[in-house]
Amino acid sequence: MTEHAIIERLNEIKHIVKSEVSNRWLNMKEACDYSGLSDSTLRRSVRKQVLKASTSTGKLLFKISDVDKWLNG
Repeated sequence: MTEHAIIERLNEIKHIVKSEVSNRWLNMKEACDYSGLSDSTLRRSVRKQVLKASTSTGKLLFKISDVDKWLNG
């Protein structure tokens, strides 16, 4: 395998891994740990509809990709 082919394959693997991780759901504690922010900050952002969250289970759940978008503006 050439160096170029190896780099291409690694980029493909990186894309697959990043895609799977960003679709993972976090509970409130995990989202706080991930973002480094408090529970009240996350709840306030959800209430203001700035941060997307699911409440279908009766608890707030956050997609990593949504938390990343919110953190990065």
